[in-house]
Amino acid sequence: MKAMILAAGRGERLRPLTDTVPKPLLCVRGRPLIEFHVEALCRAGIHELVVNLGWLGVQLREHLGDGSRLGASVAYSEEGYPPLETGGGIHRALGLLGPEPFWVVNGDVFCDFVFDQRQLPPDILAHLVLVPNPPQHPQGDFALSGGRVRDEGADRLTFSGISLLHPALFAGCAPGRFPLAPLLRAAMARDAVTGELFTGAWNDVGTPERLAGLG
Repeated sequence: MKAMILAAGRGERLRPLTDTVPKPLLCVRGRPLIEFHVEALCRAGIHELVVNLGWLGVQLREHLGDGSRLGASVAYSEEGYPPLETGGGIHRALGLLGPEPFWVVNGDVFCDFVFDQRQLPPDILAHLVLVPNPPQHPQGDFALSGGRVRDEGADRLTFSGISLLHPALFAGCAPGRFPLAPLLRAAMARDAVTGELFTGAWNDVGTPERLAGLG
């Protein structure tokens, strides 16, 4: 099984910190954010990783190298700048990710989610990890009902930035810059997205204040 860490974004809300450092290399408790994800995935036996590169990507490549220092094997998907957004970035990397479902995690979240090597059920295109709405996002993103994720519904939850995706979710997509959310919503309309509520530690490291609050 493989996984992708999304690391190409500019991190506008984290400026001026991200003027000189890509956001996945910002440190929490003395370590770069991206290292927590690499090690969590390796603990689950997921060692083949893809990292997309955009803003200051050379620093990420220099820091991670081939991944062996952290027990992983890292391949890189170069996007340049501006990056291709989440959907376009994953689509560009599909050749590195292969034909089976793969985990995707945003490089700028900090969490203790436990990855595993589960498979998607037949006809399911995505599995989303949802979290209780944080103060900065009280309206949430999606609803969870009977193990299925819906675009509409009460008791909405926030998408954590962690998902298990099938490559078929991107069928018919053309190369280029596009978001992931419309693909997920189209799959939800076909009842093809499952989900779970994660109540462990999770933080969207979106501002310097939230980064500092992690200690």
